[in-house]
Amino acid sequence: MVFSTPLFLFYFLPIFLVIYYLLPHKGQNIFLLIASILFYSWGAPEFILIVLLSIFIDFFIIKRMSNTVGVKRSRWLVASLVLNISFLLYFKYANFFVDNINHIASFFSLAPMSWKKVLLPIGISFFTFQKMSYSIDVYRGDGAPLKSIFNYALYILMFPPLIAGPIIRFKEIETQLFDRSAHDTFNDRTVGFVRFMIGLAKKVLIANILAEQVDAIFALTPDSFSSSTAWIGMIAYSFQIYFDFSGYSDMALGIGKMMGYEYPENFNFPYISQSISEFWRRWHITLGKWMKDYIYIPLGGNRVPVLRSYLNLVIVFLISGFWHGAAWTFVAWGIYHGIFLVADRLFFSRFLKKIGKLPATLLTLFVVMIGWVLFRSESISYAMQFYRKLFCWDNRIDEFHFDSHFIFIMVCAAIFSLMGYFKKIENFQYQLYNPNQKWQKLAVYAFFAVILFILSGGALLAGGFNPFIYFRF
Repeated sequence: MVFSTPLFLFYFLPIFLVIYYLLPHKGQNIFLLIASILFYSWGAPEFILIVLLSIFIDFFIIKRMSNTVGVKRSRWLVASLVLNISFLLYFKYANFFVDNINHIASFFSLAPMSWKKVLLPIGISFFTFQKMSYSIDVYRGDGAPLKSIFNYALYILMFPPLIAGPIIRFKEIETQLFDRSAHDTFNDRTVGFVRFMIGLAKKVLIANILAEQVDAIFALTPDSFSSSTAWIGMIAYSFQIYFDFSGYSDMALGIGKMMGYEYPENFNFPYISQSISEFWRRWHITLGKWMKDYIYIPLGGNRVPVLRSYLNLVIVFLISGFWHGAAWTFVAWGIYHGIFLVADRLFFSRFLKKIGKLPATLLTLFVVMIGWVLFRSESISYAMQFYRKLFCWDNRIDEFHFDSHFIFIMVCAAIFSLMGYFKKIENFQYQLYNPNQKWQKLAVYAFFAVILFILSGGALLAGGFNPFIYFRF
């Protein structure tokens, strides 16, 4: 089940919130876990028992770890990490490894490995990273281990961030599992409602419209369309993935807010960045922080020789790319960003500062968009063909006609994703999502949120195109 469906929007969420608000605190937690299991089971009933079993085993491994010291403590941590990484490797990457082994075998005229395709549990990348953060935080002493397996299961399976994040680290939510009174107010719920509707509108009214044309373009070989169509496809996809993913994050944060939870921010106008380093401080913020704290710093971070730190950056982003998907295109995309982050440290960020704010923003956005071609392509060879089409200036007349509705949405997408370039507008989002403001302002925001709900709900009921990019991650 995903948020942008009539089933969730008109049935699951309203019924859940009504019951949730009527229950006492302890009852809310029990009901939230039950609802989260139902939410996950609806989309992947064949995996829920596997997920619950992994949670059960991991809880007791970490409990044993917390009661030991020295080498034994480290061994229990390794056991927890091996469990989670093995789970991820098997379900997400086994097909990829077998396909590549069989591809190599074909060169030597060897028989292919017999293999039944493994289905991918939805949200596996996100909840696996949450489980690992819990293990590592407890090991480091950054949080007291949970005494109840119920609370651990609630932390891992809580449905708002379950499918596509944000990635919530244990220490960020530890106290909220037991006491949400600080954020359980009418104003918080109103702000949560507003944020959810903004996220829904991002997804339904912008990302879905762009996705239909993007899919049509990338379904064809680059030889069959013009360079201008290739540019439109690349730009449209760049906006699509931003509004799709940030829209989901907004919806997750909004639901969390309506329940009294404060989830970490995941996006902050990434397309106004003036360097690739800044882009990764604004895009998928929780993943960037996770990679930094649990991979980059343990590898040595900035404490190692300069060349080693550059290698560490590339390794981290290679892993980040592979985390996104089991394909060479994602690996290449990760390495691409790793190389530009190294370039930032060597010379690129200084160059961008010298050319001024606007040129730096546009050049950074161009680099990011070029990278999105790899992310969207089905193969490296397709991406190379697409790049050639972008720069060969083939201005033939092709079959694509972009109507006024698509053009209008493209313009809106550009405005809404880039308007944070102006500092006052960037700061406005903090005011918009701040529950500590006059009720008159909140009433105005809620009124516009209701309009967005009507427009988005109408689009969903009309049965429009409704894919979800990060559903498969």
